[in-house]
Amino acid sequence: MKYLCLVYLSEENWNACPDTTCFAFAEQLAQSGHMLAAEPLHPIQTATTVRVRNGQMSMTDGPFAETKEQLAGFYLIDAKDLNEAINWAAKIPPAKFGSIEVRPVRELDLGAATT
Repeated sequence: MKYLCLVYLSEENWNACPDTTCFAFAEQLAQSGHMLAAEPLHPIQTATTVRVRNGQMSMTDGPFAETKEQLAGFYLIDAKDLNEAINWAAKIPPAKFGSIEVRPVRELDLGAATT
């Protein structure tokens, strides 16, 4: 099953974990056969939020919501169950400075009626 591990860091801890440490962990995850993808993100000042309401698009500079911890990156992993995904998430180096949100990836229900 696929799990998305979202890495959240506060602005003051954004660079607390060196890229080399995260890269080494990603290599370990890949060698174990669990990694599907992983990428760091630029700080939230580079974000643009897009909304479509009543057929009209609007854009706002910055993130969707103001929060103390900001989305810093992600690891998309393949794990046998939630417990295994949590165990891998606990090893993600930035977990020492922020938090990791683990969410199962939902398959699209292509048989459902669309409106």
